[in-house]
Amino acid sequence: MAVRWGIVSVGLISSDFTTVLRSLPPSEHQVVAVAARDLSRAKEFARKHEIPKAYGSYEELAQDPNVEVAYIGTQHPQHKAAVMLCLAGGKAVLCEKPLGVNAAEVHEMVAEARSRGLFLMEAIWTRFFPALEALRAILAQGTLGDLRVARAEFGKDLVTIMPRATDWAQAGGGLLDIGIYCIQFITMVFGRQRPEKISAVGRHHETGVDDTVTVLLQYPGGVHGSFTCSITAELNNTAFVSGTKGKALIPEPCWCPTELVVKGEHQVFPLPPIPEKFNFINGAGMIYEVQHVRECLRKGLKESPVIPLVESELLAEILEEIRRSIGITFPQDKR
Repeated sequence: MAVRWGIVSVGLISSDFTTVLRSLPPSEHQVVAVAARDLSRAKEFARKHEIPKAYGSYEELAQDPNVEVAYIGTQHPQHKAAVMLCLAGGKAVLCEKPLGVNAAEVHEMVAEARSRGLFLMEAIWTRFFPALEALRAILAQGTLGDLRVARAEFGKDLVTIMPRATDWAQAGGGLLDIGIYCIQFITMVFGRQRPEKISAVGRHHETGVDDTVTVLLQYPGGVHGSFTCSITAELNNTAFVSGTKGKALIPEPCWCPTELVVKGEHQVFPLPPIPEKFNFINGAGMIYEVQHVRECLRKGLKESPVIPLVESELLAEILEEIRRSIGITFPQDKR
């Protein structure tokens, strides 16, 4: 049975996601509807991707009985409303990261999905790349010994290429957009533990969002994780974890990796050959996340074992604590 997808929002990320879905056998995945808040944009997207139905509101897609799972690709502040609409319409939901602007939003979505018995997952595509799966296996086997340090960096000059990165009204800034990739790496390495202590220093952008932030997370037993994210500075964009028996490194781009270096041994995991052009680097790698969602739905799971909802809640809580400590607030925080 094919999974029947509805695409909510027609931005660049939705376009890449839909391109990947259409590269897969129609016996496994079908895109049956798309919605935008402007019908003409929805129709244009539907024409480009050969989608049978286009809607000028998210409500209509949420009520379409043919849609089984909704993919939410809206801007951050619109995630919660779109997720709640689709859950109310009885849909399974895959929502782009960050799931919510703050922890309260995430808790509310999680509670709603659980009370309705519906599948909900935060689309942290990084987790599903074979390089990261290989790293998880290595950590589980104890190949690196007792873990001591994990570190990630993600920094690019996003100001010119992605105007929403500096848009306070759209919950822009480094933390929610790219810092989440760094934090998910650290929580993956240390097994979803809650940090005992979080320290952060941050530089504010003139628009009121976070520009560059460095964070230290202390975990039980004295192990620690750290990361730096920036929307104005080019960083190494790598991640590593070091233990008493050696180190594993994920080279650039660490948020969509195709390589892994373990104790000096280099492994390469080529992307699937999708001939289309993508808006984002390694966009073809969304295929791994897509296949995971299908597997979860076909098994009747209500959440992903790889990114369970408890982890999405933890990520949101850590992000919010960091923002609070460096003095960054968004309108959603006042509610």
